[in-house]
Amino acid sequence: MVQKTYIVQILIIKSIFALFGSTLSLNLTLPGQHPDPEAVAREVHRKVNVAVSRRHLLQDASNCATGNPIDDCWRCDSNWANDRQRLADCGIGFGQYALGGKGGEFYVVTDPSDDDAVNPKPGTLRYAVIQTEPLWITFASDMIIHLSQELIFNSYKTVDGRGVDVHITGGGCITLQYINNVIITNIHVHHCYQSGNAMVRSSPTHYGHRTLSDGDGISIFGSKDLWIDHCSLSHCKDGLIDIIMGSTGITVSNNHFSHHNEVMLLGHSDTFEPDVGMQVTIAFNHFGPKLIQRMPRCRKGYIHVVNNQFTQWEMYAIGGSGNPTINSQGNRYIAPFDRNAKEVTKRVGSTGDKEWKGWNWRSEGDEMVNGAYFVASGAGVEVKYEKASSVEPRSAASIDQLIMFAGVLGDSRHNLGKWTAGPGEKTGLNDDYDYNDDYDGASPSVTSQAYILLFLLLTFSFLYLYTFPNIDLLL
Repeated sequence: MVQKTYIVQILIIKSIFALFGSTLSLNLTLPGQHPDPEAVAREVHRKVNVAVSRRHLLQDASNCATGNPIDDCWRCDSNWANDRQRLADCGIGFGQYALGGKGGEFYVVTDPSDDDAVNPKPGTLRYAVIQTEPLWITFASDMIIHLSQELIFNSYKTVDGRGVDVHITGGGCITLQYINNVIITNIHVHHCYQSGNAMVRSSPTHYGHRTLSDGDGISIFGSKDLWIDHCSLSHCKDGLIDIIMGSTGITVSNNHFSHHNEVMLLGHSDTFEPDVGMQVTIAFNHFGPKLIQRMPRCRKGYIHVVNNQFTQWEMYAIGGSGNPTINSQGNRYIAPFDRNAKEVTKRVGSTGDKEWKGWNWRSEGDEMVNGAYFVASGAGVEVKYEKASSVEPRSAASIDQLIMFAGVLGDSRHNLGKWTAGPGEKTGLNDDYDYNDDYDGASPSVTSQAYILLFLLLTFSFLYLYTFPNIDLLL
């Protein structure tokens, strides 16, 4: 509620200042906004470099370190399942202060059903996330939770799917609105569609009418101190993750994205001034097969894109408008075969470089593959772009190791096919439900375009060797 009130106050003050023209300046600062975002970016690099160096020093068969500072913080502990809340100390970037349910009781989801969005049953996930106290939420077994309506969270919650295979799908899906301190880890989120025009409970003491939702996988609205880690997201109606309306202090890490058009939206609109304070870290993710655009699409704010792999987008990888700061460091950009889609960046709605040449978009240590190129802009861009092009990518050489386990962990069933929760258990879906995220955790496979090119080359070679000589003989 405090976050919501603050944003409303910002909008009112902004309107008052607009009445007096541009002679008065207004500095907007969101709750949770870091005063020095460059320092946060440098700290991320420091942690990566320390983790990578440690891995090199400990090269032996018993070493489980990957160089990924988040995973190395907890995964090497064979007893991690008895110390789950340690995860809350492993965050990096702008979302590193997300506590989730740290210090709270453990709640175990035993019932995958979601039959009543107003009066959820104890044992369900919906019953847990609306509670007011901190909770660390785990799952008794593999399950599919098919939502009837948006799953609206309360603050100080961790949804921890480590050790089991949990899918969230259906209406909504996940909504984080005017809250803080949430961690979501190791969850499949897919096939989310629009829902609403219904009553939905958001706390033990409140429920209300919800209008039609967009159908995002995870919708973040006016919230702060959030961390989305090791999730697999695909096949949703609108965005896979949308972060808007003055949200800040967020890290999106170690996720796998696939099969989607508009992947990630950061910022409500070009004119929504509170989003100037939006700060988001996007780290160690694998933007995988069959993605088209928005990885992310940014409006205002400071976006740190670090040590991700982008695999053959169809339109562009990173886009923006409204003068966001985009700091791209140590990523691998693999361009598609389409010669008209090699550019990593897109200034959305721009009519020319005069409009965006002052925007601070920079590329440092990025690895460009298959003709990919990043159009930088802003102060000192020439020096920074030359540096990025003339030195070995900072940490980009370790990308394969850093993103090795992107997406849901411990899932040997990356191609899941028809999925069931086991004999006699409810899944929330009918028996012929099919889910396939086409994720194999490796470098991109040969695409359909490559097969077409290979077919054409073989056909031409056959014609050249066997048909054309015969034509010469006939003549």
